[in-house]
Amino acid sequence: MGRPAKFSRDDILDAALALTAESGLGAVTMAAIAARLNAPTGSLYHRYASRDLLLAALWIRGVQRFQRGFLDALNADDAPAAALHTPRWCRRHPDEARFLLLHRRRDLVTAWPAELGPDLDRLDRAVEDALTSFIARHQGTDPETLCYAVIDAPYGAVRRHLLADRPPPPAVDALITATYRALSLPTP
Repeated sequence: MGRPAKFSRDDILDAALALTAESGLGAVTMAAIAARLNAPTGSLYHRYASRDLLLAALWIRGVQRFQRGFLDALNADDAPAAALHTPRWCRRHPDEARFLLLHRRRDLVTAWPAELGPDLDRLDRAVEDALTSFIARHQGTDPETLCYAVIDAPYGAVRRHLLADRPPPPAVDALITATYRALSLPTP
């Protein structure tokens, strides 16, 4: 039986996220992460066979963390809360939010690691299923309008602020709420 791991997967991903936030994606190397953790580089490669795999895992973890609250609200028929989840989550998790915004999955790595393909499919399917279920429960809801209200408008509202390295101000919430109401979508 081997020794217990000194650093968890989350410890490693947290170190990579901190390096990204402080110095940009180029600073994220296996050696830099190891140095930040005071760990041997080999222990990182034991968990993540490549930098691409580590960055893809970091991206997936961020999306999973974001989606929890979004999906919970949508599945509870509270689409306005799903829309407001975006700025609120960005305020609580600014580094993760900037990482997701600035580094699209197709541009993040040279080739998406095949072993993470099923995780990626699950993430996409979860949102599609939640939107489809909401629409089925609220007959007459236009899918494009709903997607605009809970995904596109909130993303657009926070984007400028995250790119400027600042949290979205509270006024963004009022704008997202006004947009949702103006579209005459179902409210809880």
